[in-house]
Amino acid sequence: MANTPNLSVAVIGGGPGGYAAAFLAADLGMKVTLIDPEVNPGGVCLYRGCIPSKSLLHVAKLLEEAEQAKNWGIEFAEPKIDLNKLRDWKTGVVNKLTGGLGQLSKQRKVQFIQGKAAFVNSTTLKVTKTGAAANNNDENLTFDRIIIATGSRPTVVPSLKLDSPRLMDSTGALDLPDVPKTLLVIGGGYIGLELGSVYATLGTKVTCVEMLSGLLPGADRDLVLPLHKRLEKLFAAILLNTTVKSLKDEKTGIRVTLDGPNVKEKEQVFDRVLMSVGRRPNSEIPGLDKTKVKVNAKGFIEINGQRQTADPTIYAIGDVAGEPMLAHKAMHEGRTAVEAIAGHKVAFEPNAIPAVVFTDPEIAWAGLTETQAKEQGREIAIAKFPWAASGRAVTIDRPEGLTKLLIDPKTERVLGVGIVGAGAGELIAEGVLAIEMCALAADVGMTIHPHPTLSETMMESAEVFYGQATDIYRPKR
Repeated sequence: MANTPNLSVAVIGGGPGGYAAAFLAADLGMKVTLIDPEVNPGGVCLYRGCIPSKSLLHVAKLLEEAEQAKNWGIEFAEPKIDLNKLRDWKTGVVNKLTGGLGQLSKQRKVQFIQGKAAFVNSTTLKVTKTGAAANNNDENLTFDRIIIATGSRPTVVPSLKLDSPRLMDSTGALDLPDVPKTLLVIGGGYIGLELGSVYATLGTKVTCVEMLSGLLPGADRDLVLPLHKRLEKLFAAILLNTTVKSLKDEKTGIRVTLDGPNVKEKEQVFDRVLMSVGRRPNSEIPGLDKTKVKVNAKGFIEINGQRQTADPTIYAIGDVAGEPMLAHKAMHEGRTAVEAIAGHKVAFEPNAIPAVVFTDPEIAWAGLTETQAKEQGREIAIAKFPWAASGRAVTIDRPEGLTKLLIDPKTERVLGVGIVGAGAGELIAEGVLAIEMCALAADVGMTIHPHPTLSETMMESAEVFYGQATDIYRPKR
């Protein structure tokens, strides 16, 4: 790759997409400035999203396994939860990782500015410093190229706005203000289910409300079913086809009015309410109208395959540039944008972007889903391997899982992979690789997997397709 030492690049936003772009640009010899309001890079993912939530989910999993151990003849004493220490541990994880990114910025000679950026024109930014370096002197900086990586924020339902500390978004919930006796989670998506699981495991009676007919609307139903069954035991209630009509702050909590076929009490009072109904892009950047950048009706910045906007000097990546809103997608987009700026022949054209729900059990999928295939009227063959037939799943007492392959019946190419079960988020990477490499079911089936492992379920799913799975019997197609 050719170096471009004379090119100056600004990256607005220090999340996974932003810092990945900034670091690669520096590695390619560009002069890089990274602008973010936080003291170090990391963005929502590290400060208020992926990392703190996974830290808490790890604690939740530990508590659940301690309870499950009774089935194996081992009983632990009732756990004592030190909330202050738990918060400190979570914060320590965040500080360690964001501090490491700060060091990497310095090592790469990336100029990191703690501040906010506004556009003066297509190549000039007005930067207002924040934090310890804050002052009243705005600085105008000019660059050859600018990458917008401003991310997204939680969506708020206008009719349910409430000025109350008891109403939390994902950021507030991750702060663990307390362990409430009761919690209403509005939204059955991955954020609500992950955080609801954390609070339920810590001792909160959690009620989850979803307006549609099933949890995790974007996932295949057979993958959601094992999770739904487990959450029915963990949560106090799961109310589908149900909407929240109103919220009212009272002395004893938030009075909620519910409407749905399975609602027994139309009005209920909860100690806290978590609103998790999605995220919206941070595209309202001051001065953006002074450029040629176009924003669509959903608030996403329009881009091409190189992540370039309608303004040739400006690029956009990550949540602000479109679905899916995933950190790993943003990181790869950031690298694509930088390579395009460097003059390389490149485009963001993945065959599969994995999605993972870090509940227990985890759900992960990549490539074509069964739901999408039905919507497209596309002919597919589906090969499923139940984890009840997996030696490894049985040894860890987690037989509820399932691994499935979606296969083109004519070419036998793997088009999609879906997994539900313990560690599904780790297992899905093999499925992504198979899809990207245009692997056939035979390729997956003939790849020797270690035994006994959960990864074997990928191999055995492929063997199911041919009617040759060792651990279950399925007649040939």
